[in-house]
Amino acid sequence: MYYCIDTHSHTAPPVFILNPHSGIPIYRQLLDQVRRMVLSGQLRPGTALPSVRELAALHAVNPMTISKAYGLLEAEGLLERNRGKAMTVASGARSRSQGAMRVQELDPHLDHLVLAARQLQLTQSELIKALRRKWEETDELRPGRSPQPE
Repeated sequence: MYYCIDTHSHTAPPVFILNPHSGIPIYRQLLDQVRRMVLSGQLRPGTALPSVRELAALHAVNPMTISKAYGLLEAEGLLERNRGKAMTVASGARSRSQGAMRVQELDPHLDHLVLAARQLQLTQSELIKALRRKWEETDELRPGRSPQPE
């Protein structure tokens, strides 16, 4: 699993977690993460993303993989291409994708999670307990966060 942290930013850096062993194509992982970070406001309009070359080198992937994700995000209107400069989050990107869309973004994942839990005959409380545990585990990985006292 790879973590991408933009150390040049003065705001909270965007973190992209790319896992080549997840079974999900790298471009898709990046696409989904940028979408979610824009929806949540973590990536604000005007925020520069790492260059294609920089991100590809950091994760040892083909630059075309990163370029494909950025191109699709640009076509959606979430990113803007700036000649000679980094891609940036498009102005108004979050305003086009507010509120319920953030939760809607999770629906396919929730469907899959609930189906798997039911097939494993887990109770709702067991599923919620497992979700809370994972939430806490990932919270410890977030930059600038100190582990919560137990």
